[in-house]
Amino acid sequence: MKNIIVGTAGHIDHGKTSLVKALTGIDADRLKEEKQRGITIDIGFANLTTDDCRFGFVDVPGHERFIKNMLAGAHGLDLVMLVIAADEGVMPQTREHLDICRLLKIPTGFTVLTKADLVEPDWLELVTGDVEEFLDGSFLEGKPIIPVSVKSGAGLPEVLKALNEAAAGATEKKTDLPPRLPVDRVFTVRGFGTVVTGTMIAGTFRTGDEVEILPAERRSRVRGIEAHGSTLDVAVAGQRAALNLAGLETSDIERGQVVVPAGRFEATSMLDVRLELLSSAEKPLKDRARVRLHHGTSEVMARAALLGGGDHLVPGESGFAQLRLETPVLALPGDRFILRSYSPQMTIAGGAVLDAHPVRHRKSDTRIINFLNELEAASASDRLAAFVERADQPGATFAELARLTGAGDSDIEKLVEGLKKAGKVVVLDAVSPKRVIRQAAFVAVQERIKRFLHNFHSRQPMRPGAPREEVRESLGARLPVEVFRAAVEAAVAEKRVVADGEVLRLASFRPEAAGEAAALKTKLENAFKTAGLTALTAAEVYELLKVKEAQAKPVVFLLINEKRLVRAGDFILHAEVVETLVADIRALKATNPTLDVAVFKEKFGLSRKYAIPILEYLDGERITRRVGNAREIM
Repeated sequence: MKNIIVGTAGHIDHGKTSLVKALTGIDADRLKEEKQRGITIDIGFANLTTDDCRFGFVDVPGHERFIKNMLAGAHGLDLVMLVIAADEGVMPQTREHLDICRLLKIPTGFTVLTKADLVEPDWLELVTGDVEEFLDGSFLEGKPIIPVSVKSGAGLPEVLKALNEAAAGATEKKTDLPPRLPVDRVFTVRGFGTVVTGTMIAGTFRTGDEVEILPAERRSRVRGIEAHGSTLDVAVAGQRAALNLAGLETSDIERGQVVVPAGRFEATSMLDVRLELLSSAEKPLKDRARVRLHHGTSEVMARAALLGGGDHLVPGESGFAQLRLETPVLALPGDRFILRSYSPQMTIAGGAVLDAHPVRHRKSDTRIINFLNELEAASASDRLAAFVERADQPGATFAELARLTGAGDSDIEKLVEGLKKAGKVVVLDAVSPKRVIRQAAFVAVQERIKRFLHNFHSRQPMRPGAPREEVRESLGARLPVEVFRAAVEAAVAEKRVVADGEVLRLASFRPEAAGEAAALKTKLENAFKTAGLTALTAAEVYELLKVKEAQAKPVVFLLINEKRLVRAGDFILHAEVVETLVADIRALKATNPTLDVAVFKEKFGLSRKYAIPILEYLDGERITRRVGNAREIM
């Protein structure tokens, strides 16, 4: 059975609330002041179930002073009943409400001429003609116009028929998207605690779900659900729902906030949008004008920064803008919104969110126009690819793509897989969380690594390579560690880079000494070789040869890397000296499988100063193994 949200629209005292009551038996006016004054002040709700559909009705106030409340109820509608009193015809709020419905892209609806019993047939025919002319060019053109008398019931069967016919052609809201419920009421129920109500505009909430209230960033759990007067385990898109939230006070939540899955989304203070200025707007919209943004059930102040270099938007025109909000909201691409002027308060524009997490743009930046044009015309796959491309070399996690696109997890998986098969993106599956990078950007990271190594080898031709961490830091703090690691692994797999522990080098590079360094290399090697087991430290050799440390140290490092020299504590030994020593020790094993420090010193004519670090080196190389105070020859 379909779930359809129906809204009323129209001028004050044209009978919207009476029509809803006649259809459902429910008086949507719930406030004491509404009963006393006989006018609707805030949005009200009712429900009706037919054979094919569950209708949730949102009844809105018609007075211009309460347009803020009307806008809070106008979001998420599947169809609208435009209510016009037959005895008055089209009035100012009839026009404004229709403009709002059109700007919000409410897909369908029909018109009801109430109070038909108060006028003569000729007058009714004349009013019907005027309404038809008024609706020309709107989304209600050609849709039913139904005369009704709620007192006699005349026309009500036709309204129910029109509701069912419109619902049959309506597209149901998607239940496989992450759930969102913009809050329109907050109250306390004795024995249950805090309850919020709203229209489920997407997804599914279940009892027990962990949720978050944005932009307040308060966490809670769904303790209970009610919809259409029944207690349920599940609330789905297209329903009017009440959620009983655990651990929150009514002061923690207010109208305009949104209930979403915990940790799924982030609020934003900037929106890149397509803006449409009403042709009926009294004046152009100036760049950076202060406006009232109505999105979902929220109203926040914002500055409308026009994009593309213009300083104003002419009535009837549309263009791109960045809305810079004074209070953050939760918004997703595709969301519709309304703009009203700061003062006097009038509906002037509306549009669609294209990018809910943009950066601040310079007025002269024309590239953003191309990007927004791309987003506006893109398929779901191309839109996701555009956000991945914007993320550039850092790439984007699946969670970040969910926030940017509003898509469901399964949709993101499918879209990413399609882009991967097309060779457009690289997916880092081995990291957590998984990350998606544009193929060209991932290759660019590898090229930056190779370029750094090339420059490093040019500066340090005798070093075996660059420390891995030094290479990573050269790429900047914005590049995630997992992207760097994956890029190194890919370059190594393609045999372009060699990773030797924590040292990286180009596969084509071999450390070498040339010119004066080559001569010094021979001198240093001979000095260590001559010293034999009476080992020298590097500093002692520098002093012996009268060379500066800065000049000799890289050469010693090269000799160690070439395994011509080895370290034994602070001392350095020539590899041939060590090789002879190892052969002599293993020869001892035939007569005595163990030796202690004293025997080692006597056998090789060494003082304890040299014997201990050399034995510890032999232990490390598994030539010997320490057992108590002795060494076992391996």
